Parts: sequence; C-alpha cells; structure tokens
Amino acid sequence: MLSEILAGPILRRVTAQQFTLWWVSPFECQGTFSCYQDEQVIEEVKLTSDVLTTFRVGKYAVIHLLDVKLSLPQDTYLEYDLHLQCGSQVKSLAEIASHLVYAGKKRPSLMVQLEVDNLLHGSCRNPHHDSDDSLLAGDRLVGSVLDDNKQRPALLMMSGDQIYADHVAGPTLYAIHQVIALLGLHDETFIDANIGDSEELHQLAGQYYQRENILPQTSTQPTWYRAQQKQAIFTSTYAHNHLISFAETIAMYLLVWSPTLWQEITFEGVDITPEHQALWDEELVVIRAFVSGLDKVQRLLAHVPTYMIFDDHDVTDDWNLTAGWEQAAYNNPFAKRIIGNTLFGYWLCQGWGNDPARFKGDFWQIADQYQQHPNQHNQERFIDHLLQFSGWQYTVETQPKLVVLDSRTRRWRSETDINHPSGLMDWEAMCELQQELIGHDSIILVSPAPIFGVKVIETIQRMVTACGHPLAVDAENWMAHPGSASTMLNIFKHPRTPQHFIILSGDVHYSFVYDIELRFSDQSPKIWQITSSGIKNQFPQPLIGILDKLNRWLYGSLSPLNFFTKRRAMRVKGRNLANNNKVRLSEQSGLGYLELNSDGSPKLICDLHVNGGVSEFIEGNEELIH
Repeated sequence: MLSEILAGPILRRVTAQQFTLWWVSPFECQGTFSCYQDEQVIEEVKLTSDVLTTFRVGKYAVIHLLDVKLSLPQDTYLEYDLHLQCGSQVKSLAEIASHLVYAGKKRPSLMVQLEVDNLLHGSCRNPHHDSDDSLLAGDRLVGSVLDDNKQRPALLMMSGDQIYADHVAGPTLYAIHQVIALLGLHDETFIDANIGDSEELHQLAGQYYQRENILPQTSTQPTWYRAQQKQAIFTSTYAHNHLISFAETIAMYLLVWSPTLWQEITFEGVDITPEHQALWDEELVVIRAFVSGLDKVQRLLAHVPTYMIFDDHDVTDDWNLTAGWEQAAYNNPFAKRIIGNTLFGYWLCQGWGNDPARFKGDFWQIADQYQQHPNQHNQERFIDHLLQFSGWQYTVETQPKLVVLDSRTRRWRSETDINHPSGLMDWEAMCELQQELIGHDSIILVSPAPIFGVKVIETIQRMVTACGHPLAVDAENWMAHPGSASTMLNIFKHPRTPQHFIILSGDVHYSFVYDIELRFSDQSPKIWQITSSGIKNQFPQPLIGILDKLNRWLYGSLSPLNFFTKRRAMRVKGRNLANNNKVRLSEQSGLGYLELNSDGSPKLICDLHVNGGVSEFIEGNEELIH
C-alpha cells in the first residue's frame, strides 16, 4: 500500500500573513492543517478548495499546494501538522512519516523570520555525482538550532539545477519507470519522433545509456567545404538518459526529494548491455548512498521556507543559450515537447510554491484544462503558454528584500550572430529589476549564474565562442553579452540603488566570494558576489586548482593584463579560504551558509560540508581585475 505522502511536505512561501506548503499524495487529501504555539492550537484550517489547490498527474499521484492567509507570530518557535483522513483513520505527519520530526519534538516546526539574520543557499544537486549531498549538512544545522530565532536559518534558497533532467543515471531512470507504472502517471503521444508515445518510451529498457538514438536532431546548413549533416539539438555531453516524457519528470522530482517511493523500487531483472554494465554498477552504488540520506533531506525541507529558481539542467543543458539553439529547439515539435515537459514539471514542483498568486487567472485555467483532460491538444496548449510566460522571477518582502531573477527565459539575443551567447536578461527584464530595487537600503539578489565570475574562465569561454563553439564551453556568463553586462553595471551605479547588494549564485560547481565597489563614486554601493555550487556536484580537480592559480597570476593586481582588461569603474577583491590563504576557488561540495549584519552586509560567509567541516571565506587585500 502506498504511503499517504509520497513527497514533501516542503515549506514554501512563508510570511507573517501567508503560509504555503507543498506535498504529493496518491489521492486528493481531506482533513485539517493546524499550527501550534506552546502546544496550543493557534490556527486551524480545513483543507477545502478555498485554501488547497490540487493537480492530478496520475491515477495515484496528486500534487497539493496549501496557500492560506494566516496571522503568525514572528521569531517564535511554532509547530505545524496535517491531519489527513486516511480511510477510517486520521493520521498526523509524524504517524505517516516519523522521520519528518526531529528528536524530542512531536511535529515539524517553523519560524517566521522577516529579518534575515542568516540563510542557507546552494545549487547543482546531481543525485549520482560521487560527492556528498550537502543538504544533510543543512539538516544537521537546523536540528541543532530549532528554538533559536537568531541562529535558525530564515530560508533556504536553491538557485538552480535542483534536478538534472539532462544527466540521469541508469538506475535512476530505471526507478523512474517503476514509479510511473506504480502511480499510473499520465501517458502522452509524441509528434515527429522516433517513438509514438510515452508507453513505448518507458518500455525501452534496452535504450538506457543510448537515448541519443531517440532524441531530436537538426540539420546543419551546408557549406562549400562540408555537406549538410545531422546534429543533436540537446547539447549535454551526458544526454544518454535525458528525461523525455512529462511522467518521467514528475517521477524524478518524487525520487530526489523523498525516500518513500524508493522503498518500492527493485533493481532486479534489468536488461543492461554489457558495454554499460560497469557504469550501471558504479552509478548504483552512488544512488544507494544518495537514497540513504533522503529522510534527512525531506526533514530539512519540511522545516525551512524554501525558495527555488531554475537554471539550465532543470530543463536541459544550454537551455536558450543562443538564438540559434532556440531556433533549432522550438522549431522541432519533439524537442519543444521535451523542453515543455521539464518546464511543466518545474512549475508544479518548484515554481508554483515560490509565489502562488502569479499562477492564477489564465495560467491556471489553461493548466486545469490539461488536468481535467490530459490529452495531446491540452498538453501542447499549456506548453505553449509555459514557453511564453514571463513571470518566473519573484520577490519576497524580507529584510533585506529577496529578489530572484529569471535568467533563462527572457534572454537578450545577440544582434550580430544568432550563434553568439544571448544576454541573461533582456532590456525589459532589466528595467523591471531596476524598479524592484528602488527604495531599499539592502538587497539579496539571486542570479543563478554569477554576475561577477572568474575572469580566466570567462576569457576561455570568450575565446571558444570567438571560434564559433559557445555551446562547447557553456558560455553563459553576464559579461558574455555587452548589452546585458553594461545594463547590469549601470543598475549598480544608479543613484537610487541600494547601498548593500548580496548576490547569491550557483551554476559553476565551485564556490568563491568577491567584494566589489565602484570607483569614482562617493556613494558606491557595496556588492558581495557569493557563489556556492554545488550541493552535490564538484568541479574536477586538479583543474580547478590550476584555474585558480592562473586567475591569480594573469589577473592579479600586479599583472600586465591589469592595464588592458580590467573594468576601471570597479574594484574587485577575491576572498580567500580561511584555512588556505592561497586558494579562492573551493571545489568541495557544500551548502552555502550566510550570516548578515543588521544593515544587510555579510557577517559570515561559508560552505557547510557533510563531514562537519566548514569552508569560510575571509577578506583579502589583493585586488583582482574585472
């Protein structure tokens, strides 16, 4: 028998007036939500359609979003519970999944903190990467400070690549297909594809590690020296098991956020080709270790308000990187469907809970038509709406204000060459950002890709782009497009801009911190670029160490390149690791932890590691070039 909760509950948008909770059950839930203070019920809400919205994605899979207006006390230890009608019984969260509750407590807890004294942040959580799942370090921290309103993290910001739709382990894809059958997730038909429908796709166990034979291709333009050729639209090096169907995307989310369905998974009888058997065995060991920590991940997400934004791997590698990529992808019906399916999954499992009000009206009506009749016409219609939607960015009125950027769907396309990298945000999106910043003394700005990156790496990307291969080096940094780069710098220079900017980023699979000021300004804002990546991913060593040294040598204050390449309007200083003042780039998987002063400036910047270690970034004196 299936558990009453398959994934979640995940605390989402939580303010003094709003409480949002996400979870997945095999049925539409009935019962009550209760909030407790000192064992007394202070709020009780019946789970009716006024406050609870459901979205059925399969016969035994219903996504729930509880979004209710509540008046909750701030900076106070509170507990909450769901009492769900399960046949003739009513069960609490602890009765359904006892691991959701920390030792000595009866229920999951929360704390409404509008003044952000500290927070957790990170990106890039690849289940089968052979590194620790750093969310476990966040769980340990939260469990040690549950009652402390100054030490308990106010929020968890996940800044991209919460799943890897384009890089899936063979055992994970095998588990996904078992979940699809177990829950009866929706089928679909495909257009202009090598397969007719998802039922056929999910039976192709012999295609594990070989989905390049299924994924869409495009034809290159012939030249005088080269005939027309076929090339893959999806550019990931690891697309061997790329998610394709909507059902596969939903199953992936259920498996990366909860241990529940893994209890139903078996790895017996799978037909793996001999050439891939060693890789399967290697991945299976890592996946089993990943699953062993999911009870703690589920507990962490039930205790900390969690905000999310997509980056490329949530959909596919190099998503919208160039206008040429966009033309190839969106003019191919099968490629468009794959992108739409992963974006559909992002909305249901990530985007919806960030700011539920954004998805009402026409958005919900079109989505609900698919829910009522999950056929090809309604699926295509909703995907068209998703691809045209321009409201993925959002803000949270904390102090400092949290401003989360969509740097994927509103790109500033190159005006000179469709195969040059697009800017990460277009002019209209940048103007909207400017308006969000006015009137605030301090801001926490979330940009999935660092605004101020590592110069030597960006130089390599620029050189490869000049040779016509931007997709080969993932050339998606803010400085790759002159329009978006100069506009962002002008926003920082604006006389009404906030005085303190914390920029939280991920994407790059290493961590670093820059302290930035504008030259020639009496009222220069102070900017801190804080990059923490990845939660479960790492840039390969020794390469990252080599690049770190090159960056110091080639772009340090005494380098001759200083005269030719630095942006003279900015002063940039890189922070060193506290335990090694010769290292600025940390490749170790970790979860970012940030403590703030009352004025919004950072008090402590570090990464937390599963082994209990801490990588702290401390101020340095050497100026870099930027």
